[in-house]
Amino acid sequence: MSTEFYFPSRASQRWLRVGPLAGDLDRFATRLKAQGYARPSAVSKLRLVSNLSRWLEHQGLGVEALDEPRVAEFLLSRGPRCVRRGDAATARQLLSHLRASGRIPLAAPSPQRSNPFAPIERRYERFLVNERGLSRATVENYLPIIDAFLAERFATGAVALETLSVRDVNRFIVRQSQRLSRSRAKLLVTALRSFLRHLHQRGDIPADLASALLPVVSWRLSGVPKSLAPEQVEAVLDSCDPRTAAGRRDRAILLLLARLGLRAGEVAAMTLDDLDWDAGVVSVSGKGRRREALPLPREVGEALVAYLRDARPQCPTRRVFVRIHAPHVGFAGPVAITNVVHRALTRAGIDPPFKGAHLLRHSLATAMLHHGASLEEIGQILRHAAPETTQIYAKTDLEALRALAPTWPGGAS
Repeated sequence: MSTEFYFPSRASQRWLRVGPLAGDLDRFATRLKAQGYARPSAVSKLRLVSNLSRWLEHQGLGVEALDEPRVAEFLLSRGPRCVRRGDAATARQLLSHLRASGRIPLAAPSPQRSNPFAPIERRYERFLVNERGLSRATVENYLPIIDAFLAERFATGAVALETLSVRDVNRFIVRQSQRLSRSRAKLLVTALRSFLRHLHQRGDIPADLASALLPVVSWRLSGVPKSLAPEQVEAVLDSCDPRTAAGRRDRAILLLLARLGLRAGEVAAMTLDDLDWDAGVVSVSGKGRRREALPLPREVGEALVAYLRDARPQCPTRRVFVRIHAPHVGFAGPVAITNVVHRALTRAGIDPPFKGAHLLRHSLATAMLHHGASLEEIGQILRHAAPETTQIYAKTDLEALRALAPTWPGGAS
């Protein structure tokens, strides 16, 4: 692939190839093509790069002078009439491309904004990864909590960890818990306990404060899982337009959630290598880094084939589900899957109080229970590590629970 694909005439080629970036245009054009950009978008991006190259030549600068401040200077010099939406994104793409190919140095690390907590947090991060062996996702959940706590406690003075008290931590927990869900509040306390034990182990605080933290009361099995009725699940699936690429992709995603009970993160992380068509199974990377092979029901397999054959853009990523619009890359994470569910609920005219991807997982378990499946069978389908996790679904069988309820004294006979 070269710029001739987008600029076939010799006159256009002569205009395009000027300045220190002239030799980089073909490789950048190849990258744009691989990422699935439509011709008009790619043409616009290549013109911007050519104009940047002319500007560098006029300034007497070489490609090695390019970095974020230099690009910002170039965009500012173009004036408001010449700047288009997306120019800044194109410039970032170009810098990434030039750095990946070794044409310009890697970006210098951004200077620390006099963050006095950075060394403490880096030590704690190494502790979580190297000594505790926690996953990157868990570490990234813990660190913002610790940063917020330290920033609140030492906002107006020097960092003196030895002065930390139980009162400091509990006041932080009380304030933060007022705006958090119970599950997030429990995570907050768990992270703080871990951090305080780490500090005590290092000798940064004289006493182990972790055991004195306020607990977050969250009774097990205290709620009832939110779910959709079977006809509502079908309406959500039918809301996907099979004539469009997005419709085929979204239907495949929703079927994986509704028929296999996968979690949003499991769907987002699925790769082409996870699909074993000969055996009719899909490998799922679940919680605790466990990998399990699940059978592919015919309906789910057919939806995946329809998407992969006719709707998935050609792109180098091995992720199964990718963005329909360029750049064609895998989903950033579970939130993208949740958004697919949210849009499908809106199209189907269903407005449940809970709209997350777990809604379809709960709906599958509830439907299985109503059709006579045991809690053990449901736990196997949902891949629960502990049987107790599945017990909450017993609360959805209202008829069975009604038979166990004692008669209310004074009620109707």
